[in-house]
Amino acid sequence: MTTGGFTSDQKEKGVRRSDLHPDVEAMLSTLEAGFPDVTQYPAAELRQIIVSRRAPLTRTPDMRMARDVVIDGPGGDLSLRVYVPHGDGTAPRPVIVFAHGGGFVFCDLDSHDEFCRSMAEAVDVVVVAVDYRLAPENPAPAAMEDVYAAVCWTVENANSYGGDPARVAVAGDSAGGNLAAAVSVAARERGGPSIAAQILLYPVIGDDFETESYRKYGVGYYNTTKAMRWYWEQYAPNGRDSALVVPSRASTLTGLPPALVATAELDPPCSEGEAYAERLAAEGVPVIAHRFDGLFHGFLTFPQLSLTGPAREELWQLIIRILAPAARGAGSASRSGTS
Repeated sequence: MTTGGFTSDQKEKGVRRSDLHPDVEAMLSTLEAGFPDVTQYPAAELRQIIVSRRAPLTRTPDMRMARDVVIDGPGGDLSLRVYVPHGDGTAPRPVIVFAHGGGFVFCDLDSHDEFCRSMAEAVDVVVVAVDYRLAPENPAPAAMEDVYAAVCWTVENANSYGGDPARVAVAGDSAGGNLAAAVSVAARERGGPSIAAQILLYPVIGDDFETESYRKYGVGYYNTTKAMRWYWEQYAPNGRDSALVVPSRASTLTGLPPALVATAELDPPCSEGEAYAERLAAEGVPVIAHRFDGLFHGFLTFPQLSLTGPAREELWQLIIRILAPAARGAGSASRSGTS
């Protein structure tokens, strides 16, 4: 029987496409061999394993300021890291509040430090990274509430870091993309801060494991269907009927901020990200939808991959576009892809 382009035996063994870029094939093989099966460890032990395999912090590119700040969060102290790039600083910069990925269970400020620095430098923005509470110790919507609190704090304090409080965007990769989308919904529903844009990088928007991309790429491409089910069970064993947990369950998307939705072709959540972009556009939200063909979940945080640099350059330009004032009146961009 054929399922999503693989026979059932092939899918079980994780047989990959034959047309992958050799560097992608090599990276996937390395990740498949070295990344732990997340479903086999308690969360605390899993975090230790992942941190132990992390390369040392380089603290590059250099920032004019990279400062850790602790604010009052809904669950107690909430740690943020504020990145201010070099430059003349004469005009206030846009600000991006960033939520890291990691399946809602692991990763932290350090895991995405290089990415946040690179984004701040390339896009010329202030970045505020959020060390939100992790699951399963803190189930949904704890992480979303932390990111929401960080957005509120950022709007109130952006001037202190050369940021423009009227141009505060929210962004995240993977699970962080879920949080960015959910915070955008929360801000609309609560009459909260005006968010300039939502930047969703291979976002985990929903919990439908039967989409085309889950069927095609759920085994053998680093991020697996098995792992995704486990992440959702850790983060939201209950409450998935809420749009603040599963943004695709919002009754309407009208009135949400302009969106950049960047997906990766070889990623199980790819289809749901693209469907969310299509729905946003259909409901009147300006959208830039972009698929990185031939690339896999998480690739943006692997700078050693030869294709990541060019893809980042493309992403930085897309972020600049979505942050531009003209984006608020733009229509939906046609979907594009790169390989």
